[in-house]
Amino acid sequence: MIANDQELNVTLDRIAKFQRQVSHLRNVESNPENYHGSVSGFLAEIDRMQLDVREYLSVHPAELAKSDA
Repeated sequence: MIANDQELNVTLDRIAKFQRQVSHLRNVESNPENYHGSVSGFLAEIDRMQLDVREYLSVHPAELAKSDA
């Protein structure tokens, strides 16, 4: 779970890196089966991280302050 804006930015950077990796593999892997096998883990992790980002962004900072008190 993302706890603050610094962790948000790290997660967004990580998502971007994984997306670039998938894009690279899409361009260099000639065999579709190998491609799908190579990227499935990256795509699952991207999905998980995007859900974390969505959950963090769905809460207003004032709500976080209340739950910390």
